[in-house]
Amino acid sequence: MTQQNWTVDNIPDQTGRVAVITGANSGIGLETARELCRKGALVVMACRSPDKAQTAADDIRATVEGARLELRTLNLADLSSVRTFAAEVAEAHKTVHLLINNAGVMAIPLARTADGFEMQLGTNHLGHFALTALLMDNLKAAPDARVVNVASLAHRYCKKIDFEDLNWEKGYSKIGAYCRSKLANLLFTQELQRRFEASGVGLITTAAHPGWTATNLQVHSGIASFFNPLMAQDGPMGALPTLRAATDPEASGFDYFGPSGLYELKGYPRLAKKTKYAEDADLARQLWEKSEELTGVSFQI
Repeated sequence: MTQQNWTVDNIPDQTGRVAVITGANSGIGLETARELCRKGALVVMACRSPDKAQTAADDIRATVEGARLELRTLNLADLSSVRTFAAEVAEAHKTVHLLINNAGVMAIPLARTADGFEMQLGTNHLGHFALTALLMDNLKAAPDARVVNVASLAHRYCKKIDFEDLNWEKGYSKIGAYCRSKLANLLFTQELQRRFEASGVGLITTAAHPGWTATNLQVHSGIASFFNPLMAQDGPMGALPTLRAATDPEASGFDYFGPSGLYELKGYPRLAKKTKYAEDADLARQLWEKSEELTGVSFQI
């Protein structure tokens, strides 16, 4: 794959395509929504706060003439909300061309989702796992549909998943829980792609990470906030790996994009490095089976 300085100018025309983006009201989700609108897509902004979604939509409309936006409420930390959102989208749109699983929480104090899951795993992985399954018919109905999971450099610091204590009942590390959830994003991407290929459907799933990007995701990380002025790139640059994962015609299943600079912290997007744990097929299968068990949602691929 050509590793040029890929920018928003490389995004193909998205006219007629429907893109669902979780967490589209801020950070890289907002910039991803903006650029897809600029290329003609109808963007479904899936956000927990209707007020923040409206503010973000107004911001996009002020910069993109004729932006096509649809605002819908989604709380990934509540599976009943995930089901309601998916049903609404499925009814409104026969086809979904892009599902960008972007929303997340980072390094927060111990909390539980409405269904009792540890909040970071529940939001960053399990909520998106369920959402993807519930929109699968709509994705399969679209030509060249794609699922994009937004991961993190933090996946490198997780070397196992404790299936006996997936929800951190025996002691909690807010950084450890975040890293585990980001490894889960890549394992989900791998297993979903394997199942796409085994079923012969015309879908692919890719992943991306934004490097070190200054966003409100870092509000619970004092170190990140301290070093942001020195090391972080801005939201538009941080969104480029996601946009490339979502739109590059040359992308293949389980491709993982990140910044091209030193340590993948900043720069134009190119193929990024995954740890051997992120490519562990047995671990990916175990996580998939456990995720189906916990969410009560099964994939029909």
